[in-house]
Amino acid sequence: MVEEKTKIPTPAGTAEGVVYSPGTEGRWPGVILYTDIVGIRPSQEQMARRLSGAGYVVLMPNIFYRSAALPVFDFPPKFGEERTTNRIAELRLPLTTEAITCDASDYVDFLAHHNSVKAGPMGVVGYCFSGKMALLTAYSRPDRITAAASFHAAGLATEAPNSPHLALGPTVTARLYFGHAINDKGMPAEAIERLNQALAAWGGKYESEVYEGAFHGWTVPDSPVYNQPQAERAFEKLTQLFADTIA
Repeated sequence: MVEEKTKIPTPAGTAEGVVYSPGTEGRWPGVILYTDIVGIRPSQEQMARRLSGAGYVVLMPNIFYRSAALPVFDFPPKFGEERTTNRIAELRLPLTTEAITCDASDYVDFLAHHNSVKAGPMGVVGYCFSGKMALLTAYSRPDRITAAASFHAAGLATEAPNSPHLALGPTVTARLYFGHAINDKGMPAEAIERLNQALAAWGGKYESEVYEGAFHGWTVPDSPVYNQPQAERAFEKLTQLFADTIA
């Protein structure tokens, strides 16, 4: 395993990041891993290393570079407390749909030019807040992204006019996977149904399922609701998606 701290230039500034490669020689398919709202930290690094070990070059960017250098939290976050809520709002504010798609294209180009990445299709995965980022990356770069996965994401199918599910159409060619949490305020049952209806109308290849007994954040090892059996199942789904599409 090779780990390389890097900097990704964008029109809005420079994003820190880490690239994980399976070895020192050879080329592998590229994957972008977007972190959850707490950003790059040991638990996310653990997840990126494991994915890279399955045979991929994994780029994990600091998606919140507009707001903060690493670490994006300089205190232990406690969800529900005012300080954490305020910090989350600060981190999310600059990430408009336009900013996300612009950054996504820069991340794709950066990874495509890495000397360990082979030519051809790439994948993307997002967790929590960044689930919609994975989807928007697939929308904006169909030339390279052929697989996108989202786990316990929020805001995928809202009533807003710019909701991500509304952009599903003929230009979206990636294979999509959605793993939903139960009782998720950010993606309640009616939103999952709205997404599923849009996916069915789209007609592309996808899978959308709810993980039994798994609450928002279940895939992340440092989450208070980490569910190891369901996290293992999610990892198997993710690696199978990539094996079928970009390997």
